[in-house]
Amino acid sequence: MKVGVAGASGRMGSLAAATIDAADDLHLIALYDPHTKGSIAGLTISSDRGTLDGCDIILEFSRPDVVMGNVAVWRSFGANVVVGTSGFDTDRLAELDTLWANGPGNCLVVPNFSIGAVLMMKMAEMAAPHFSVAEVIEMHHDEKADAPSGTAIATAQRIAAVAPHQDRKVESEELYDGALGAIIDNITVHSIRLPGAVAHQTVMFGAEGERLSITHDTSDRSAFMPGVLLAMRSVPAQKETFAVGLDTLLGI
Repeated sequence: MKVGVAGASGRMGSLAAATIDAADDLHLIALYDPHTKGSIAGLTISSDRGTLDGCDIILEFSRPDVVMGNVAVWRSFGANVVVGTSGFDTDRLAELDTLWANGPGNCLVVPNFSIGAVLMMKMAEMAAPHFSVAEVIEMHHDEKADAPSGTAIATAQRIAAVAPHQDRKVESEELYDGALGAIIDNITVHSIRLPGAVAHQTVMFGAEGERLSITHDTSDRSAFMPGVLLAMRSVPAQKETFAVGLDTLLGI
């Protein structure tokens, strides 16, 4: 399968490109990034979107402010697309679902490529109906362009789907704006940005007399690469033209 990578000069894009190049069943043929030149695996990073025309699969790791325009172009190429860019809320997912309709090609949006993170979200979804309140705390490096993370958004949405009502005895008044975090589908989400961090998330649940915490830590971006390869290999054959997450691919 001929593969192209958008956002190829970024941390995830460059690592993914090198990983794809090393895979026996994937053939890296094109790299795109409008802001940075250079090369990966002997391929020049182009600033022209058209360089990805002709790819069977396009891996999208561009910035959140340009990803929707990019994906529309990739669809016009008839490519299968795997989207790893963060920041896909309910509205953006609905827009992509409408955009893809009956193809051509398939689109898979992956909030987090880490197998451990996918399991963490599934465990949080299982726990949510049994507790009164849930909050999500996520931490990333200080060069991450958006907040909250795509994983935090997806986690909050999944918790809200099975436990939409948060039962606190008191809704505290914020003495300073933002002290209590952001609200996503009635779930509170806190974002931390620090140098030295990679990707970390804790989901905290509270009920009378007990508390449960589910934590996932990523110490190196190599943890995301098995999920990237799984998504790339699976997207051409997925049953629906538009899908979200690795859950089905992992059988959970």
